[in-house]
Amino acid sequence: MSLTSKPIGIYYEHPEWFKPLFAELDRRGLPYEKIDAAHHLFDPTEAESPYALVVNRMSSSAYLRGHGQGIFHTAGFATHLEGLGVRIINGSVATSIETNKARQLALFRSLGLKYPNSRVVNHASRVPDAARELRFPIVVKVNIGGSGAGIIRFDTIEGVEAAVAAEQIDLGIDQTALVQEYVTPRGGHIHRVETLDGKFLYAMKVYTTGESFNLCPAEICQIPEAPSADFCLTEAPKKGIQVEAFTPPAEVIAAVERIVAAAKIDVGGVEYLIDDRTGDVLFYDINALSNFVADAVNVVGFDPYARFVDYLETQVPAAPAAVSAHAETALAV
Repeated sequence: MSLTSKPIGIYYEHPEWFKPLFAELDRRGLPYEKIDAAHHLFDPTEAESPYALVVNRMSSSAYLRGHGQGIFHTAGFATHLEGLGVRIINGSVATSIETNKARQLALFRSLGLKYPNSRVVNHASRVPDAARELRFPIVVKVNIGGSGAGIIRFDTIEGVEAAVAAEQIDLGIDQTALVQEYVTPRGGHIHRVETLDGKFLYAMKVYTTGESFNLCPAEICQIPEAPSADFCLTEAPKKGIQVEAFTPPAEVIAAVERIVAAAKIDVGGVEYLIDDRTGDVLFYDINALSNFVADAVNVVGFDPYARFVDYLETQVPAAPAAVSAHAETALAV
């Protein structure tokens, strides 16, 4: 079956994260075009897209690199593409979940899954009220985050009140945040499950000392250096953080697949931990932009980018079949 002559559009913002994807596309000789999500324009009156397929790899941490406008722009672009009937990997629904942690909690709840006890606020003045309804320690987590940015841990209500009085709490680019109970993870690690085409791809345990809250205390992705806008949990092996591949229990895999189905995520990850106090499995993050782990072949035993491109090839529409000479003759008669 011949593929359409239109290229695959790779809509992305981070300059480094997708080099392995581009390399795999180049290796196979697949036509594609890089689309700069940070400096983008589209014509809402166009009747046809120049792309056969668009792969949405916009990052919620883009605002850390001065590209926050791309986060909001992506929602309109994805809706536009869908209106034209263009297949978009991680479309408007996935984007709406990726960029809204409050929606993620609602999704967990709708599926009957447990998550850390939380409240949602839209003004820093309400953070102490929310914190008083929770058990300390707590974290304040921005609604649109990424790479663990914008999360602060508090051990006492006095600390919360002092931070609010000093105007030290930033609710992020949409001025919405979660106030959430901090949960100590059993075994000193969190779990990240990656999926492709709605199915389990691989999972890993990411270990932490629990001593630093530089990036994302709720996600437990501690790193021994200063916060970096370029840090991603899946870069843990490069950062000296211990990771190991593992296979989650069948019921966890089933829950993750239900999550990505509900969120309409074609490729992405879900993070969870086991509450050391209760033994409960608590889901806490959904990533439509989930980068595959660095050094994947050594960590998980295969190259996930190769499988991702296998999947993309199945999603590119076939070119219309040419009319045969025999059919043309028959039509002429």
